Amino acid sequence: MRYIFYTLLGFFLLFGVTLNAQEREESNTTILRIEGQKHFTLTELEEVAGGVSQKHFWQSDEGNYTIDRKLIPSLEMTLKQFYASEGFYTAKVTLQSSSSYLLVKIDEGLPVRVSEIKIESNYPIASLIPFKKGDIFRAKAFIASKNNIITQLINDGYCSYSLDTKAYVDIKKHTVSLVYLLDKGGVCRFGETTIKGLEGIDAEIVRSRVVAKKGERFDPKKLKESYAGIYGLDAFDSVLIHTDRKFYNEVPVDIDVQMLTKPYHYEVGAGYDTFVGARVHGSLTKRNFLGNAQKVHLRASWSQKEQLLSAKLIKPDVFSLWDFPLDLGSSVGYSNLEYTGFQEKKGYLNTYLEHNEGRLKAKLGWAFENIDITLLSNLSENEELEQAVKAGNFVLFYPYLNLVYDKRDDPLNPKYGYYLRAYLEYGLPLTSDASAYLKTLFEGRYIDSFGDLTLAGVAKVGTIEKGIHDIPESKYFFAGGSYYNRAYGYNKLGVILSPTEDTIHGGSTLLNFSFEADYPIVGELYGALFSDNTMLTESSYDFSGEYVQSVGVGVRYMTPIGPFKLDVGWNIYDRSIYGISFQIGQSF
Repeated sequence: MRYIFYTLLGFFLLFGVTLNAQEREESNTTILRIEGQKHFTLTELEEVAGGVSQKHFWQSDEGNYTIDRKLIPSLEMTLKQFYASEGFYTAKVTLQSSSSYLLVKIDEGLPVRVSEIKIESNYPIASLIPFKKGDIFRAKAFIASKNNIITQLINDGYCSYSLDTKAYVDIKKHTVSLVYLLDKGGVCRFGETTIKGLEGIDAEIVRSRVVAKKGERFDPKKLKESYAGIYGLDAFDSVLIHTDRKFYNEVPVDIDVQMLTKPYHYEVGAGYDTFVGARVHGSLTKRNFLGNAQKVHLRASWSQKEQLLSAKLIKPDVFSLWDFPLDLGSSVGYSNLEYTGFQEKKGYLNTYLEHNEGRLKAKLGWAFENIDITLLSNLSENEELEQAVKAGNFVLFYPYLNLVYDKRDDPLNPKYGYYLRAYLEYGLPLTSDASAYLKTLFEGRYIDSFGDLTLAGVAKVGTIEKGIHDIPESKYFFAGGSYYNRAYGYNKLGVILSPTEDTIHGGSTLLNFSFEADYPIVGELYGALFSDNTMLTESSYDFSGEYVQSVGVGVRYMTPIGPFKLDVGWNIYDRSIYGISFQIGQSF
């Protein structure tokens, strides 16, 4: 009984506090009613009024909103200013207050409409003017049109323009005459680049990342690319690029940098990878190592399927070839990775020269790999495994070339643009039983948006041509995962026998087509529909094989570092075959 008594006492005390809080809240508000509006909805006007909220969801629409009493003295002026900005200069607003509600009566009057649009310009701007004769004049849209014209001029390289815009309003006639006078001026070009704030880094290294070259046409996109390139040196806490100075039509590029205060970066964590499963990992990066923006990166990770240890050195702008600055990179490491049916232990050394300027990335490298392949008994039929995969030791040396041209507006979450990549690898035989081989992979992505809807398509084609001897199984093509076929785990899809069957053996020919549509659901949450289609054949240049086709759904949550992506895909001919994948960033 005592327990019940104290429980009831607590309930009534809480209920009383809640009622008192509700009474205090209601004493500061009053019911709001609006009448007479024609061109705007109640919701729009309530948003303009501010401080308006729903009273109770179970009430009818009438009297369903309350307004903070503190806003009532300024409400008439607020609504009049809103109507004036929307072209209703003679609108009248009357407030009638009672003990139970506030009534707002609106007489909108006649709107001001566009009677004339006069354009004198030596640059095409008609498409940037959001009015035609007879439209209601909106001051906000008129101001926006001026800003849009300026933005277009600057994007096209005209920074010395002369623009005059006027709106002549006749209140009595309820008309407005719009005037746009524009002289685009001459084409502006980038001037000299100056850099301030450097300590222990040669200015030429920073200049190697500047896409806005002297004498080139002024382009804000090149300034954005230059910023990304300089910041990508990973040697500065802040980078600022100023172009506010101008000498006739020449715009100097003034760069201010602030050196790193914490050159060491540590990372330790645990996570889950769709390929290797649960893992722990750690890394140490020394930025601006021995000056000149050099960087050393050490990395280690462990999981049941993979153990990895690597070290990497990057030295930017070691020399220039035909005015193309080149970075030097070198990495050494060891990995022990479990595939379906076999284990690969690999030691490697990789050295490359890379040109990284704006949208173009070109890498020419040489790699040495010592690979041991051993069979695993994780398949039920080991005889088929032995026929499919050749065990043994493979010593490889190969030059390779990787070319990327990235015209996307955002590499992590693109809405527009395209992406092209070409990769070539040529294996040189170092022993009599080794085989020369040529591996190529070409990729193209295209993204476009229509309002909030984003559509993307990705195509990949790869081939391997080899001599009479075999090459390591891991050199063949596998599919599956976020960038190929999402009905299968990463690298789980081998040579395809039918729309529902595949082998553990990698293919010599690959075709993959993916299509995706993304659309916002609520807030930062997006939904996605996709289709992935993959062909993997055993022979080189054999494009007559079967396709594995999948469809799926996904969600993307937008974060400051890019969209967090979760996808579920199914084989369209066998729903029991499905895959779940997640990552940061889009697949396109």
